[in-house]
Amino acid sequence: MLPRHLSAFRPCPLLSRPFSAAPVSRHENPLGLPQRGAPPQIPRRGGPIEKRPIANVRKVIAVASGKGGVGKSTVAVNLAFGLSDLRDPDTSARLRVGILDLDIFGPSVPTLMGLQDSGEPELTSAGALRPLVNHGLPTMSMGYLLPRAPESDSSHDTPVVWRGLMVQKAVQQLLFDVDWSMGQKGAALDVLVVDMPPGTGDVPLTLGQLVKVDGALIVSTPQDVSLADVRKGIAMLRKVSVPITGLLLNNAHYICPTCSITSPSPPTPQYLFGPPDRFRATAARLGIPILAELPLVPGVSAAGDKGVPYGLVEVGKREEDGRGGMEWIEGMKAAAAKVWEAVEGEKREIS
Repeated sequence: MLPRHLSAFRPCPLLSRPFSAAPVSRHENPLGLPQRGAPPQIPRRGGPIEKRPIANVRKVIAVASGKGGVGKSTVAVNLAFGLSDLRDPDTSARLRVGILDLDIFGPSVPTLMGLQDSGEPELTSAGALRPLVNHGLPTMSMGYLLPRAPESDSSHDTPVVWRGLMVQKAVQQLLFDVDWSMGQKGAALDVLVVDMPPGTGDVPLTLGQLVKVDGALIVSTPQDVSLADVRKGIAMLRKVSVPITGLLLNNAHYICPTCSITSPSPPTPQYLFGPPDRFRATAARLGIPILAELPLVPGVSAAGDKGVPYGLVEVGKREEDGRGGMEWIEGMKAAAAKVWEAVEGEKREIS
């Protein structure tokens, strides 16, 4: 059963043909979508083009890092659920939140949302992709669009083998050819959380040049090798005028899960990947607030593999993670509240 804030969405008319039947005739249309007018163009030497909002989306928050393997996708999914628990101060309604996975080569959102076997998204009568919904949140990902391998009945192992121009065009289509209104005229997401790939290449550059991004949450782990790439990622986002909302330290420490949760004295944190000193120094030097320092919690990974955000895991099962699980939940809630406070501001008119 969908939450109340999504139950009002009505199905929209759909094209009869499956998505996989759409021809991929040239690099301008790598996803094979029906033509919907001229897409925005990548800026050339003539100067930057004006950034535009995403249709039916009020605020865009990117979850990024220059480094791979730091937990961006897990943070992005759980941030989205943390935001969906917040309420609009004007209407007191829960925020409408969606998730866009922009990792073209290694999409993780389908697995983390339990949608890896959901099949291809349908197309609306206007030729837009219709988001897939689970746990009450609409999502879109390249992982939903991959064809099934000839020797398999799934697309789990299907690679994307594209050069840069194809990637740029695919990102544009994922940004501007998804119907986030879910078929209800005038409906809109309050927040779209965008899960970014690692690095400083085509995808973050395309997003930063074409879209009005309201904030970016930067994820890191304590190691120097991670922080070095994170600093590069922050510098790149600043070059394309993406505001940095805050830093989040993942796997900051480990707390013994078998130690008594009712003990008056908390167990001593173990810094398996090094102390947080260098992370905190980096945040201070760059003038970026720290949103949370999340512990390493086995249950977070286990829940993600099952397609369930950690905040939706039954409380009894989360108790197996002890104080670390409680600290993780509270840290993510705090990060979501700080992100929304930073980007809420004046409500943008939606198209």
